[in-house]
Amino acid sequence: MTHKIAIIGFGNIAKAIITPLLDKKLIKPENVYCVVNSKKSLEHIKENYKYNINIFDSSSKDSKIVWDCKVKLLSVKPQHLKDIAEADNIKTKDNLLVSILAGVSINRLTQKFPNHKCVRVVTNIPITVGKGLTGIAWGEKITKDQKQFTKELFQNTSKIYEFTEDSLDIFLALTSSGPAIIALIIEALSDGGLSGGLPKMLSEELVMEMILGTISLIKEEKLTTSDVKNLVTSPGGTTISALRVLEKKSIRSALIESIVSARNRSKDFS
Repeated sequence: MTHKIAIIGFGNIAKAIITPLLDKKLIKPENVYCVVNSKKSLEHIKENYKYNINIFDSSSKDSKIVWDCKVKLLSVKPQHLKDIAEADNIKTKDNLLVSILAGVSINRLTQKFPNHKCVRVVTNIPITVGKGLTGIAWGEKITKDQKQFTKELFQNTSKIYEFTEDSLDIFLALTSSGPAIIALIIEALSDGGLSGGLPKMLSEELVMEMILGTISLIKEEKLTTSDVKNLVTSPGGTTISALRVLEKKSIRSALIESIVSARNRSKDFS
């Protein structure tokens, strides 16, 4: 991999991306340059992160060293993008900027960082346990080596999908907002078990194991979701009774609209 990489913002996702590369010695700690937005964040990372990387507070003059790195991972919150300014001393345009900012378009990134070739990436929180889904849209004039490097950033912790940029917003809605929706469903189902007399922890465990088992069944037996529904639904039985309630409450429509709403909100950031 490249000799140096700069990381602008060092939250959970950025850590999840860079830590496996350090674990596997694909990059050395001394070649990682990170800038964070406060001295408090800086001290926390210095005290708690297991690798001794180069880290700077954004208010420090030394933080400008990140712009000397030809590869940068941009991982601040979208609303903080306005606070970042490309350094004036960049002389070449071979620099690569990989952005994981939700909803921020390649066009906007290119305007903000004119001396960089920009890549827009969407990844999700399961990347922190090596089970991520990552979508990539390439900006203009990205070289073969830059594409390979970008994929190497994520391939240890994600399944990678390449898209045209107009598909990234719906990918984000499904995969990045999706975990919160699934967590809400797990919580609601486990509360149903709680209302039926099961202990909360046991009910939640049963729900999660049921979901994992259902996913395995679908994958291993190559079933459709309709197949599974038909397998467990009998005339006048408990399952059709439960499904009737969900249909009356328009749960299907609510879930569809939640994804559409998340997609639309992602577009708002563009």
